[in-house]
Amino acid sequence: MVDDTRAGIFTLDFITPVVDDPFTFGQIAAANALSDVFAMGGRPLVALNIVGFPVNCQPLEMLTQILKGGQERVTAAGAFLAGGHSVEDEEPKYGLAVYGEVVVKNIWRVTGARPGDSLILTKPLGTGVVITAFQAEMDEPGEIDVAVDSMRMLNDLPLKLPEEIYREVHACTDVTGFSLAGHLLDMLSGGGLGVRLFAENLPILPGALEKADMGLVPAGSYRNRELYSPRVDGLENISSPMSDLVFDAQTSGGLLLAVSEEISGRFLEVCRSAGFPQSAIIGSFTEGEGGITF
Repeated sequence: MVDDTRAGIFTLDFITPVVDDPFTFGQIAAANALSDVFAMGGRPLVALNIVGFPVNCQPLEMLTQILKGGQERVTAAGAFLAGGHSVEDEEPKYGLAVYGEVVVKNIWRVTGARPGDSLILTKPLGTGVVITAFQAEMDEPGEIDVAVDSMRMLNDLPLKLPEEIYREVHACTDVTGFSLAGHLLDMLSGGGLGVRLFAENLPILPGALEKADMGLVPAGSYRNRELYSPRVDGLENISSPMSDLVFDAQTSGGLLLAVSEEISGRFLEVCRSAGFPQSAIIGSFTEGEGGITF
């Protein structure tokens, strides 16, 4: 607690390169790290760089561009970059430690969804398979560009919501390496809930289904399927590529939000007008000690 009304949020996240351009990588890694504060309904205030870099193998200009990309996203989030720490490493790594604050009574928690609530996702799925296809040089023109735009987009929805809408969020988390399935099961961890997903409503990046059908699935997605598929019913009702995207390890994915069904349409409109055009109602929470159902 900072005082009687405010709570501090302190998070840390870093990743290895997902694209070749160092500036863009810095943007994506920073957006990914800032997302942890936004997922709690908070406002980031101060960030510190976390860097691993092979100084004897790569030019320092590459590191400069990574840091510039990160600073651009921190500034865009309305926060202040206050330095950081670096170590020599065999592979580049970059991310942020972020401090933010949130009004205590309005904290968005991972658990707290209610039976009947609608589930909203603000960004499309498929970054894992699109990145895998790009790295294998099997992507189609434009596919990685759309994925990059999605990954470097800030999850700054709480900064853009009207107060009366902001307070209607019952639960929230962001979708990253543990996939849609893993993070959604985390939302069910409070007990007494299940969720029915609407496969036809899932927003998907261009080319992601086709690349999954070609077997261009990252290793992390296979681990996610092994871990979480026992709690997902009805996978036989959807296509194999679609099921791959349910377990796809995301980088800087969107927010998952639980809101009452009564205001879900209005909430969706606000999300789209706030800069998340592919936001969609992808499911509904149900009673019972359940998992995910299609």
